[in-house]
Amino acid sequence: MIAYRIAIADAHAHLFRVTLDIPNPAAQQRLSLPVWIPGSYLVREFGRHLSALVAHQGARAVPLTQLDKTSWQADCSGRGALTLSYLVYAFDASVRTAFLDASRGFFNGTSLCLRVEGREAEPHRMELRELPRGWQVATAMPAVKVNAAGHGVYEASDYDEFVDHPVELGAMWRGAFKSRGVPHEFVVAGALPDFDCDRLLADAQRICDAEIAFWHGNKTPPFDRYVFMLNAVDDGYGGLEHRASTALIAARRDLPQRGKSETSDAYVTLLGLLSHEYFHTWNVKRLKPREFARYDYANENYTKLLWFFEGFTSYYDDLLLLRAGLIDEARYLKLVAKTISGVLALPGRRVQSVAQASFDAWVKYYRSDENTPNATISYYAKGALVALALDLTLRSEKGSLDEVMRALWTRSGGGTIGEDDIARSLHDVAGRSFADELEAWVHGTGDLPLQGLLERFGVQWQAQAPTLAQRLGLRVSESALTGVKASNVLRGGAAERAGVSTGDELLAVDGWRIRRIDEAQRFLKPGTPSTLLVSRDQRVLSLPLTLPKDDSAFGAVALTADAKAARAATALRKAWFAG
Repeated sequence: MIAYRIAIADAHAHLFRVTLDIPNPAAQQRLSLPVWIPGSYLVREFGRHLSALVAHQGARAVPLTQLDKTSWQADCSGRGALTLSYLVYAFDASVRTAFLDASRGFFNGTSLCLRVEGREAEPHRMELRELPRGWQVATAMPAVKVNAAGHGVYEASDYDEFVDHPVELGAMWRGAFKSRGVPHEFVVAGALPDFDCDRLLADAQRICDAEIAFWHGNKTPPFDRYVFMLNAVDDGYGGLEHRASTALIAARRDLPQRGKSETSDAYVTLLGLLSHEYFHTWNVKRLKPREFARYDYANENYTKLLWFFEGFTSYYDDLLLLRAGLIDEARYLKLVAKTISGVLALPGRRVQSVAQASFDAWVKYYRSDENTPNATISYYAKGALVALALDLTLRSEKGSLDEVMRALWTRSGGGTIGEDDIARSLHDVAGRSFADELEAWVHGTGDLPLQGLLERFGVQWQAQAPTLAQRLGLRVSESALTGVKASNVLRGGAAERAGVSTGDELLAVDGWRIRRIDEAQRFLKPGTPSTLLVSRDQRVLSLPLTLPKDDSAFGAVALTADAKAARAATALRKAWFAG
């Protein structure tokens, strides 16, 4: 059995020591560390943190040849067990890699555990011992023999499963509940003393109950245990899905506080994150793109379906909060409006389809820069709106997206699918082809017909007046130290035509000093040329700026339930919200 012993080499130096035992190695045994982690589509080069790699068979040192940036070959003699030892530097507090200091440890197997090539299908074992006093272990990996704190031996059926169970180490709060008879554990590291653990646990249970019911009704889910691992920090946000757990990071201030019953927007965002990652337990960890049937850990794994696996998950994360009773209808519509406003504000929506955005995730989504709003669209946000458009279309004709999702799960056996399967399930549920909609909404760059669809469901669409920055085609940052700085110059806007560049400090309009962008409103007249003074690379430049006459710039959208809607529209909306 492939076996790893993971220990703390030096917590202050942020170093894990990994010892890997390989019985009956090949004569030229290849080993490699992944360059990416499933669920986060960016080559992260985990191998750059590996050092001091040595190998031996018994007392004999085994020569190692590095083949590329992340692969090695061990020249073995005979079939005696091959043992490798190495250090891994771990000081990334995100959910995607590994972290270690004197108070906490965390790791994903993709960051620490070399892959024994040719042996991936065998069982893999992990031993965690000699941890600091008071440290606990939390992971969804099946335990073989552990003590009360979780120190001991764990085992997975193969390498894919092995690296799909992140591990949390240190002092932590732990709570538990059952959903549909399945044990769920919630662990939190780093929370403030007044953290309302009971509320978080109860709200998490309501999310799990709603999502299991969504997929399986009264039946049990396809896992026998689940673990939420939340690291509370001063400032941070994110999550990463796994087959029986999720790793989360959130700001301490966003957690619920004892004695305060109100539900802040920040806490709703955290609940949405929990809902999103838990939904992934079905949608992408089991129901997944055909391209992900077998991961290639050494290279990018391309798919054009992230609009479905991330976008549809984003659609359901907030909708299921509503169905679980954790937010009301008004708040849900506010969240939908925020997504719509965000997508419609991006010139990149006219440039890139959501299918292409999925394929380009490896080089664009996770590598954003000042031009990102002009060149790309988020497969999360627009994918969620594609789901919304499909759901409302189905519900106004026949069926629902809920039925489509369950049909995909049943037909695939919770396995791999392609876009053809999605189209087939849409046809089966609706009784007609959705080829035109998929071509326009997924592979095209036009805007989705959301206003008309929402109004059909008794939801009022109210366009908000654009801000001055929006009318100029600018995104800015403002502070007393840096002044007004252009963070993005949007394609086709007045600021771009004037020659404003990202990083420019906006100093004055027609000789008048401005310290906030809205102050320029007093000096700019629509259609009348003005002089904008900017600072760029130690130079002061005068730029000709004209505020457009028309008010065609997009501001934002507000959505509200129409109290005077027809009975049929109200019934459609209530059925949509109830599921």
